[in-house]
Amino acid sequence: MRLQGKRAFITAAGQGIGRAIAEAYLREGADVTATDLNDGLLAGLDGARCFALDVTDKTALQSAVADAAPDILVNCAGVVHAGSIAEATDDEFDFAMNLNVRAQFHSMQAALPGMVERGGGSIVNIASVASTILAAPNRYLYATSKAAVIASTKSVAVDYVKKGVRANAICPGTVDSPSLHDRLRATGDYDAALEAFIARQAMGRIGLPEEIAHLAVYLGSDESGFTTGQAHVIDGGWANG
Repeated sequence: MRLQGKRAFITAAGQGIGRAIAEAYLREGADVTATDLNDGLLAGLDGARCFALDVTDKTALQSAVADAAPDILVNCAGVVHAGSIAEATDDEFDFAMNLNVRAQFHSMQAALPGMVERGGGSIVNIASVASTILAAPNRYLYATSKAAVIASTKSVAVDYVKKGVRANAICPGTVDSPSLHDRLRATGDYDAALEAFIARQAMGRIGLPEEIAHLAVYLGSDESGFTTGQAHVIDGGWANG
């Protein structure tokens, strides 16, 4: 098993990409700590330590990460705001940055000393292809925050490359998840919105959480030992279109 003997800490592990990563890590033999704002969503992750965690609570997050002493840190928690800069509010900006960026900053800050002391570790941050990679319409706040995730990841990678710690970002395209379906319903025309999302995918379909999890397993494992500081695009060819 590719992650045997490794301790992993995963945020937003209750559903979608985070859930798929937690399940894949368990299958690959990792010792998994799975957290989510709603601990009820963590049911069924047999073999994992599961508990509720608000990642915007710095003290709670850093304490949980330090206690878990992870060899692999997977930052999945995030929020998607719709709209252009004209519709964005200060409160929404603050929330997007606090959840999508600041929480990752705090979790990495808590995990890095232990990783350095133990001689290595892998950080996997969930960013997005909607960032510095491509401009998605009506995603101003989301793209701004996810661009910051990529920059943050690269900065950590270069600062810790000599200390055995790797940091990479995963940049998915449109992925099937409960949050996606919530956003589709919020448009007022679910079927038309879903059709539009599929139409912009070069492969003619949206991605599966399990496909993102396969990449997360690779980045957490020793197989990716020569890989750091990268924004790994997994978007079905969207960015090539």
